[in-house]
Amino acid sequence: MDKQTAQALLTATVEAVGRHLNADRCFLYVRQPSQQHGRIAFQWRRATTIPDVIQPDWQPDTIDLPQEDPLFRAALTLQPSVYVPDVETAGPDVLNRDFEHNTFGHRALIHAHVQADGQLWGILQPCLFGQARTWTADERAYVEKQLPGLLAPIRAFVGE
Repeated sequence: MDKQTAQALLTATVEAVGRHLNADRCFLYVRQPSQQHGRIAFQWRRATTIPDVIQPDWQPDTIDLPQEDPLFRAALTLQPSVYVPDVETAGPDVLNRDFEHNTFGHRALIHAHVQADGQLWGILQPCLFGQARTWTADERAYVEKQLPGLLAPIRAFVGE
């Protein structure tokens, strides 16, 4: 798969997931595991009033970020995806509330991990603003079903 095809597929998938879950925003953080860095490269927003979190530049992600963000630490250590119904009531073992407020601003989120070969390749993150949300078993199954299909296009997009 070439990079252009991968980009089109990832763009379409991020939008489809966001719309399917009736989310306010859905983004995909992609990684180059060999370089230990990543960036938010794809995003769909229900409205332009929802904050834009695209990161045009690669960011190192194995030094400070895992210490600051328990959700990212869970992804990096190959833990299962995390479904957060309410940022305001989640414990510090799940997330860093200040980090979530300052960086993303969402209220409910899914932190879905794209993992293979002992590596984290990406994080798919649908979310809602202004309200909590319990993620149903069907929604969880839908998200988990999407993750394996993201691996090949992520690898093609990041060039690994």
